[in-house]
Amino acid sequence: MRRGLRASWLLKAAGIGAVFGLIAVPSLGASPVEKAPPNSPQQFAEGSSASSSNVLGKLSAGPLTRRLVAHPEQAPAASQDGYRTLRDLSAKPATPTDSGLQAGVSGSLRGQRLNDDRLGLPQNEESIARCTSRPNVVLGGTNDYRGLLDPQGNFTGWHFSTDGGRTLKNEGLLPAINFGGGNMIPSGGDPINVAGRNCALFAGSLNYDPADFFPNGVGLYKTTPRRLSICPGGNSSYCWPHRKVVVKADDPHKFLDKPWIYVSKGFVWVVYTEFICPDIGCAGNYSSNSIKAVRCRTDLRNCTAPILISGNQRSIQFGDVTIGPDGRTYITWEQDNDFATNFGPPEHMKFWLRVAPPGSLNFGPARLVARERKNLGIATLHANDFRVGTYPKNTVKTVNGRPRVYVVWDGCRARPLGGSVCEEPAIKMRYSNDKGRTWTRTKVLSARGDNYFPTISANQGGRQLAVAWYTNRFDPVFHNRQDVELATVSRNGTVRNRQRLTTTSNETEADPLLGGTFIGDYIEVVALDDKALVHYNANYRSTKLLGSGFAVPQQDNFLARRGL
Repeated sequence: MRRGLRASWLLKAAGIGAVFGLIAVPSLGASPVEKAPPNSPQQFAEGSSASSSNVLGKLSAGPLTRRLVAHPEQAPAASQDGYRTLRDLSAKPATPTDSGLQAGVSGSLRGQRLNDDRLGLPQNEESIARCTSRPNVVLGGTNDYRGLLDPQGNFTGWHFSTDGGRTLKNEGLLPAINFGGGNMIPSGGDPINVAGRNCALFAGSLNYDPADFFPNGVGLYKTTPRRLSICPGGNSSYCWPHRKVVVKADDPHKFLDKPWIYVSKGFVWVVYTEFICPDIGCAGNYSSNSIKAVRCRTDLRNCTAPILISGNQRSIQFGDVTIGPDGRTYITWEQDNDFATNFGPPEHMKFWLRVAPPGSLNFGPARLVARERKNLGIATLHANDFRVGTYPKNTVKTVNGRPRVYVVWDGCRARPLGGSVCEEPAIKMRYSNDKGRTWTRTKVLSARGDNYFPTISANQGGRQLAVAWYTNRFDPVFHNRQDVELATVSRNGTVRNRQRLTTTSNETEADPLLGGTFIGDYIEVVALDDKALVHYNANYRSTKLLGSGFAVPQQDNFLARRGL
């Protein structure tokens, strides 16, 4: 059993510990009186107005955190000195183990935790993959804040298990990718993990220069279980021998965000959001955004040029892609009215679907899935401060010999105070038997309370579907503490069973770095033969932050295993 050397991060940790409270997003350093509306632009740039279409209010956490480290002047005034200190520390010479990631990890971990973080830094925004031919092979991904100490600046974590997620075999950070001319661009968060044929393992990530967001693009990585079992871990490029930027911004006025990938039928589909901004670096206002997609072969070759999916829709985000068992490609996304209302609530979302025939690059017309007048976004939940946004997710299952496409999302039951507060959100579903031409009525899958961040799996080899989400319903007094719930859903959308996966409710505000400001924008469930894995985060483990002070609860990624 190999054990890596302890990381040599102590010198940096001493300085970073002084500013640990200043890297949270959003509302860094803001007092309760000064607190801006969640996700609003003024949370991220001094002097910006509430009506400003500021891209930082839409960005993923990885780019936002690293942007403020590179440009402290864009942080709220109370946080700027801390960001300057962190920027200076990050610029100092470092060794490959400064991130605290081990050179090889093995052995049992307590509870369901799927990392060996000895620094007490957060992990969030979880993805999970499981091999169909070797179900004990499991690969998870996170935004891993140990990347703030990585000499390459990588931020996308990977976590590997060979016994179904019971123990951690190895972990690390996705390495930098050559954008051309030897320009190595680090991974920057928004993890996606997929297992392909013969247990080929794929990962997707944002890749960008954290100083000014250019170059930027979407990176695609490929490896094998054997390679991840024997490689050094950490940021070693040996762990991920095949890696490629499959699409990159061709202009410093563009930023690519929120990718998702799917692998099947010999292809990898990548969907993402493209922001277009008048300013270089895309840190201020943005003038439009669109959903685009790229298809590559599974050897990461022959990637297409970007394909416009969202047409002339201007205000959109959160693309998702599935290659169905029928070979068709299904892409969904959300459209909102942010430009029309100058980012005033509510957003009145619409969800759309486009479908391409098997093997084709030509998508059919956009089909309206549903309208959600009380979506999550701009407003926080009534009892929590972390940012939320409705991210529709899809899957496809064969029913009576025909493909049935399912879409799940979350929507508030009430939006009082002019839509500035989200109360009691519910998990909802619709499905279509005719590739989106018609849809069933909306079905509510959740019970009472606040429910958010749904994720769905077709459960290959089983008859039912798996749907998971965060819920606050087990905190009947304050509606604040968080649990994870897994629903077994029949093919016609009937909930057969709901299981609470967490025995102790999580206090989302407990992490000393992020406080209650960020838990990621999604979690993920994958089910195979009626056995489900749910990858999520919680603050259950207490440890000393960067080796000093008291052992306090902090954010980790956890993996729950449960039968449907």
